[in-house]
Amino acid sequence: MVRYCAMFFFFLAGISVYGQGETCHLKLVFAGDLMGHDEQISGAWNDSLKAYCYEPVFSYVKPFIEQADIAIANLEVTLAGPPYTGYPQFSSPDALAIAARNAGFDLFIQSNNHALDRGKKGFNRTLKILDSLNIIHTGTFYDSANRKVNYPLIIDKNGIRLAILNYTYGTNGITISLPSIINRIDTSVIRKDLIKAQSANPDFIIMTLHWGEEYQRFENREQQRLAAFMLKNGADVIIGSHPHVIQPVKYYPTPDSTMSKIVVYSLGNFVSNQRAQYKDGGIMFELNLVKTDGNTHVADFSYMPAWVYRKDKPGKSLFYIVPVSYYEQNPGLFNFNEYNRYKISLFSTDTREHLKNVKENSFFKDF
Repeated sequence: MVRYCAMFFFFLAGISVYGQGETCHLKLVFAGDLMGHDEQISGAWNDSLKAYCYEPVFSYVKPFIEQADIAIANLEVTLAGPPYTGYPQFSSPDALAIAARNAGFDLFIQSNNHALDRGKKGFNRTLKILDSLNIIHTGTFYDSANRKVNYPLIIDKNGIRLAILNYTYGTNGITISLPSIINRIDTSVIRKDLIKAQSANPDFIIMTLHWGEEYQRFENREQQRLAAFMLKNGADVIIGSHPHVIQPVKYYPTPDSTMSKIVVYSLGNFVSNQRAQYKDGGIMFELNLVKTDGNTHVADFSYMPAWVYRKDKPGKSLFYIVPVSYYEQNPGLFNFNEYNRYKISLFSTDTREHLKNVKENSFFKDF
């Protein structure tokens, strides 16, 4: 259920009353870059339905996404309408957003370098389509009045109040005229937004950043500098996107915290047609929050590696996001050829070695 209230945008899925001393739990899942290359668009066309259908893309990860209380993805395309195109100026069919919603995603972050690919018309249409689908979104706004009312995004769920903020390093040199607004990384703006977020008395503040260098497997100094700035100014967790490869997950101790704050520098690709090593998948990051007597902390966190399987058929390719652990438990279900077995094995080895300091999620181990 979606409600507009006062200065903020609230999401309430059922109303529960939590009394003093009760313990509240909230499970969040973050997914990386939701892309729409040309091959993905043509592969989604269903001749029988005479329509685009993306439901199969999410079929293997849907059980994991659905079990989250809030699931968030980086929508790195516009929904600008036809002609549908991939790189360099993305416009995907509305069916992509519908399928992601049906798979369990509650929120799209939109401030990224492709948000302006189709100019103001595409920018506004994307917002209108997401609103019509009742998909919560943040990072882009019709105008300053819309941003003032709905940003920072405040979400109340299971007795825990979140503040979610979203920014991008740039928009590939494309600009948009007022009144349209896209959040850009600017420390003076971010500081003000964090102060505003704190005035809403959230239990937890989450920053989502489109930052870093493409295809670099380690964060750069600018990312580290920005992370330190945001953590110092009130952020509890930072989730990154843009590099299209997985970057480290790091913990930053704070003097007044019972647990270190967390920075996921890049989740990598959630789905795309990028097939080279390190680019052909990403991680879903699960964050479990617990609130007791007004104090909220991270009870647990883990990652789930997910590889993008491209099934090539005559005239088209079909795309599926495959959780590595699910494949390992059920290899016969997929009937991969030797090349795909090699590719998913390479991806899993690379990812686990890269994130060896982080617990891997066990959801599909006995699924």
